[in-house]
Parts: sequence; structure tokens; C-alpha cells
Amino acid sequence: MPVQALIFDMDGTMIDSMPSHKHSWVEFARRKGLEVDIDDLMRRTTGRTGLECMRDLFGQADMDEAQAMAHVHEKETVYRELFQPIFAEVAGFKAFFEMALGLGLKLGVGTAGDRQNQAFAYTHLKMPVAPLTTVGGDEGLPGKPDPAIFLEAARRMGVSPAHCIVFEDAPLGIEAARRAGMRAVGIASSHHPDELTGPHVLAVVPDYRALIASQFLENTHVATS
Repeated sequence: MPVQALIFDMDGTMIDSMPSHKHSWVEFARRKGLEVDIDDLMRRTTGRTGLECMRDLFGQADMDEAQAMAHVHEKETVYRELFQPIFAEVAGFKAFFEMALGLGLKLGVGTAGDRQNQAFAYTHLKMPVAPLTTVGGDEGLPGKPDPAIFLEAARRMGVSPAHCIVFEDAPLGIEAARRAGMRAVGIASSHHPDELTGPHVLAVVPDYRALIASQFLENTHVATS
């Protein structure tokens, strides 16, 4: 199927933020007096929305949404304070993004991150052109592995799922792409490559420099107008 659009996850896929997210969870749990297996928490929640994460963390499936979102705000504020001094893109992302633009592809973002984290990322990335659309985790859609975020990004861009490739760093996101009927590329910035495989996965790479070097876009069947 010819490719018409690329959909990027944000954390760990566009920006190298997952270590700071991990540290912010440790600090948030300390403040709340919670004993947490942080690696298990990251495995269960990476790709899920803030609301889902807080209900999971506190073991309260019916936690009031306002209370949960207050927790999310506190935790994400810690994350931004930690990441800002060391902010970095996943290597080669902006160059790859610009190459895809040059080929006429539609480019969107599907992230569990909220509007504040999106604005933070875009401000520091200093991208020359904004993505066509960004679907976030605070829009009322279920988080990954549910495909809703990716499907909404495709809908807003006017592209059928079969013509999209998702770029993801987390297993839940790779699974969400499969459920959406989209192909995927695994960015192994925060998980082992073996965790990002599947019949719909076209490649698993450490970062975008590998995709540029292998001429991934040039060798992909891109639909041209």
C-alpha cells in the first residue's frame, strides 16, 4: 500500500524524554508515600493517558477525574522541570521529519501526552513546520494499546489507516498501530528491539539516523500527487 502519512508518538519517539519521565514517577511516588516498582509501572503505563496512569498507580479504577488530573499536573510539572535542562530530540528526528515533508507526506502526532507536554516539546524542538495534527491523551480518547489516538490522527489528516506508518518506542504503541490497521516502525530508544516487533513492523532502529542511512523513505512506496 502506498504511504500517504506518518504518525509519530512523542515521548521516546520524537524526544528523548523517557528517562526524565521515569525519574518524575519516582519523585511523584515519593511525595505521595507510595512504594512503586518503577520498571513495572513504566511497562504497564507507557502509552496510556495520564488519567489511566493515575488510576492504575493508586489502584483506584473509579478515582474522580478531577483528582486524577490534579495528580497528572503535579507529576508532569516535575517531568518538565527535570527534562528542560537536558532536553534532546531522538537523534535525527527533525532531519527525518523534514525529509518526509519534502516527499509530500502528511505528518501527524499521536501521543498520550497532554497539551502542556505537547507545547513544551514543540517549543524546545523548534520545528520549522508544525505537524498537520496532534492528537493527545487529554482529549477523552482511551490510551494505547487502544488504537483510538492513531485512528483519530489519520481521520484528521484525511488518510486511511492502511496508508499510514506509525513511529513508536513502546510495545503498547506498537500494538495500538496493529489494532489500527497501520504499519509501524519501532524506535528502540527506551525498549529492547525484541519488544517492538510484529508482522506489521517494517523496521526497528535505535534512532532516525539509521532510517536516514538506510534510505528508508526513499525505499518506501510513497504516494505522490
